[in-house]
Amino acid sequence: MNKQLYINEIQTLFDDVQRSKIFEDQKTMTDAVPLFPISEINKKYEEEKQAEGFDLKDFVLSNFDFLGAKISIQREDHLPINEHIEKLWDELTRTAYEEKGTLLKLPKPYIVPGGRFNEFFYWDSYFIMLGLQVSGRVEMMENIVENCSYLIQKVGFIPNASRTHFLSRSQPPYFSLMLDLLFETTKDENIYIKYHDTLEKEYAFWMNGEENLENGSNKNRVVKTINGDILNRYYDAENEPRPESYLIDIEDSKNAGEEFYRNIRSACESGWDFSSRWFADGENIKAIETLNLAEIDLNCLLWHLEKTLAKSSSLQNWTEKENHFKEKATQRKQIIDQYFWDEKAGTYKDYHTKKNTQTLSEHIAALYPLFLELASDEQAKAVSEIIAEKFLYQGGLVTTTKNSGQQWDLPNAWAPYQWLGFKAMKNYGFDDLAQKIKNNWCSNVERVYNNTGKLMEKYNALDTETIAGGGEYPNQDGFGWTNGVYLKLKQN
Repeated sequence: MNKQLYINEIQTLFDDVQRSKIFEDQKTMTDAVPLFPISEINKKYEEEKQAEGFDLKDFVLSNFDFLGAKISIQREDHLPINEHIEKLWDELTRTAYEEKGTLLKLPKPYIVPGGRFNEFFYWDSYFIMLGLQVSGRVEMMENIVENCSYLIQKVGFIPNASRTHFLSRSQPPYFSLMLDLLFETTKDENIYIKYHDTLEKEYAFWMNGEENLENGSNKNRVVKTINGDILNRYYDAENEPRPESYLIDIEDSKNAGEEFYRNIRSACESGWDFSSRWFADGENIKAIETLNLAEIDLNCLLWHLEKTLAKSSSLQNWTEKENHFKEKATQRKQIIDQYFWDEKAGTYKDYHTKKNTQTLSEHIAALYPLFLELASDEQAKAVSEIIAEKFLYQGGLVTTTKNSGQQWDLPNAWAPYQWLGFKAMKNYGFDDLAQKIKNNWCSNVERVYNNTGKLMEKYNALDTETIAGGGEYPNQDGFGWTNGVYLKLKQN
């Protein structure tokens, strides 16, 4: 799996295509499959581009295959929503038994999100699995887990998505939660034994750099606080424009900091691309400072990974390993309280590792300690009150309390956080609030479906008559995690 494959090999042509805006979506060119050897295409391009009447778009269309660049689901019959989702599972199923262009090879079939997203995405797949469980599609759930394991074993982690240009970052580590979901479905504890080595490899990826860190320093995804405690952060190994948003990044980088590209990419590892959560001034993408933050969601997910490693060690009677991971999880639980709990605000926040204080941003990732049952009853009650007061609207839970024009901000409601919110409130007995979260968002999904025949990537929680917007591309339909969360919520 060569990160340099294709895009770097056609760098001059790629740069010219992206800067010329011949495609409405910058992702189109990154997903294209060359029809001829790259060296031939490059040679032809150098020879022909100076010729009178040369048409760049014609040249690209005759040398690359764009089939499958975008999934459009058009159906004349307006099926009931559940039947529509059942058909969508098949329409969103893909295979990639060999590498094509930037697309990575995977051993098993998988479900793609839909719209412009025509590849395997990491954290999306967990929420897709929720719906596959309801649909009784256990084999596809197993396929997803097997593909994740294959990627971890092959490249050391699960990339953001199954494209070569994502081999510098991951996404929120949900693999251990996927195993829980599969165990809940099959009741087969051997799942944890089978994938123990994979869990350890993923853990090693997130903790890489921990050794010999000085207090108050960081390396890769690991931060050592001035007190000597270990926290984790989102990070990307590259500091250059994202190929899939190439021109956007170049234009946004003007008058921005020297690690602007890495800050942008690191926010993408969180799945929140983009949000005022990452901006030093809470307003402007040029002020992005993801690298200075340790995040509540990531640290909670790594606690779950540590707990799962303790469990899989215990099942194999590996007492020393079990104790090691139990101790890691115990330490992390303590530092989650110490660094992320804001007593005065009554909620969890991210931690600014340079200022040694919590950030100002109020956001829905505060749900994670409740979702994973890390919060005390008092903490859960305080968070539930803030969720009800500041985050729950007519169309579901919003991600932040700030409207910045970014898609992971107010007024948008995203499927993952409706499930996290519902489950978090159920865990602590706030059943009425859980029901309200479910009803508000599901009604919004149903209303949009009845009006458009589509299931969307995100929804407007404030104005349920409007299609959600914001961000770098139009709202997409398909849509994997919406289908999954909708089915799972309706089952509960």
